[in-house]
Amino acid sequence: MHVDIGAALASAADPGVERATLDDLDERVAAAHKRIEQGRDDGEFGYASLNLPEATDAETIRDAVAPVADADSVITVGIGGSALGAKTITEALAEDPDSHVVLDNVDPEHVRRTLDGLSLADTAINVVSRSGTTAETLANFLVVREAYEDRGVDWTERIVVTTGESGPLRALADQHDLPTLPVPEGVPGRFSALSAVGLVPPAILGIDIEGLLTGGQTAADDLAPSLYDSPAYAYGAMAYALEEEGATVNAVMPYAERLESFGEWFAQLWAESLGKDGRGQTPARALGATDQHSQLQLYRAGHRDKVITFVRPRERADVAIPDPDHEDLSYLAGTDLGGLIDAEYEATVASLPAADRPALEVEIDRLDAENLGELLYAMEAACVLVGELAEVETFTQPAVEWGKNATRALIRGESTDETAVIDERERLRIGETESL
Repeated sequence: MHVDIGAALASAADPGVERATLDDLDERVAAAHKRIEQGRDDGEFGYASLNLPEATDAETIRDAVAPVADADSVITVGIGGSALGAKTITEALAEDPDSHVVLDNVDPEHVRRTLDGLSLADTAINVVSRSGTTAETLANFLVVREAYEDRGVDWTERIVVTTGESGPLRALADQHDLPTLPVPEGVPGRFSALSAVGLVPPAILGIDIEGLLTGGQTAADDLAPSLYDSPAYAYGAMAYALEEEGATVNAVMPYAERLESFGEWFAQLWAESLGKDGRGQTPARALGATDQHSQLQLYRAGHRDKVITFVRPRERADVAIPDPDHEDLSYLAGTDLGGLIDAEYEATVASLPAADRPALEVEIDRLDAENLGELLYAMEAACVLVGELAEVETFTQPAVEWGKNATRALIRGESTDETAVIDERERLRIGETESL
């Protein structure tokens, strides 16, 4: 992986980072690296995530999915970190990216349409929940199970379960003797892409999960006490320094259609890990070249509160552009779509410092298993580094727990501190006619 931070230096952009500031920050990066390595060595909660490329056993995953390896498609029932890693990997690497569908929302219309569009006899189920009590996951799973039964398909023959050591989902798996894989200990869901949590659907679909782990290990081996020697730390240090300078929004813009879900995965990683104590960059999602025509105006001329992170593979398959046979389009003659999107990338990156706005560039050699594994791991390491520099609790998510507790109480009809807040919150409804 390669990171270019030049377009985010103070000489190129405002907000930007002075080279002297970066040199001073490098001493803190060295201290943070030491803390991270200690956490990894001790297997501490959260830090253990960065050991997954070595700790994850690809063969065990392959054995668990063997009974459903004939499936044409996979439906993942999970939410957040239990689904986004797998979604990112399969979208990027599956021969047919539509072969993996995700139920990570309880919108009834979406669930119904998703199930109606699948041949369930040819579809494997991947259900993921550490606790086995996640409301959205268990509700969707019950709906999925009933759909299989209604169509006369034995769901117990089409499922792989990834869960913790106890809980309702574990009990169900034991009751039916279902293939089951563990959620790794000490690993928050958003950091679990390179474990069974993220690798079951790719394994079912024949994706090179060993290559993903190899790429992750490459990124792990590249971590070093200096940001100038580590692409992951260079990205993390610049993201932190730019936030300090006022870039409180980080818009991630991949220039590859198959990396669109990567932006979604990154958004959870960044938001849930770093949004604490009144700080944390707000992640935004864009897609190149599409969003040059919908968001770039804002990035170049809006509030000076953003850094744009560009992500692209350096090599890609190509499609020739036919001769347009029109004078106004003659510049396209003899070109191809790869050359066009690369030109769009270069122009868009350059357009930001031309408008005195910061940009960061992240490039991988090509979009394959090893490079994707390297990218995922590097962004996780970058996130952990930012947490160390910002002195926040990277691996917790207390604000999320409040909403979970409130949801459970509302469903059960209980009165709690959370439901009292819901009942008493101020409302000013527009468009309703009061009864007189």
